[in-house]
Amino acid sequence: MKSVVTMTLISMVSLVAVPSAHATECLLPQAPSKMPDGSTATGPEMRTAMETITQYKGDVDTYLKCLEFERKQGHMSEGQESTLHNSAVDTLQAVANKFNAQVRTFKARSG
Repeated sequence: MKSVVTMTLISMVSLVAVPSAHATECLLPQAPSKMPDGSTATGPEMRTAMETITQYKGDVDTYLKCLEFERKQGHMSEGQESTLHNSAVDTLQAVANKFNAQVRTFKARSG
């Protein structure tokens, strides 16, 4: 639930921070909603989650490039870009940390 609230707040910030004519130019990708439980997940479930997170990282990278482009075009300030950039990277890092914790649990269980 906390991640849904965080993502909603991030989305709201991005809409407020970017002028309305360009609010939809850069769309913050939604973080994966499901994370496998390393204590019960199968190998294929862990691989699928890794692929999903890899895709999410690529989507975030595209979003960050879009933010940079919009700033260079004068559609947002450097401060706005920085705020949105940092928020997206923080969310990506949190997702990666959660997944890595589940990978450690999975590997410990698998031996």
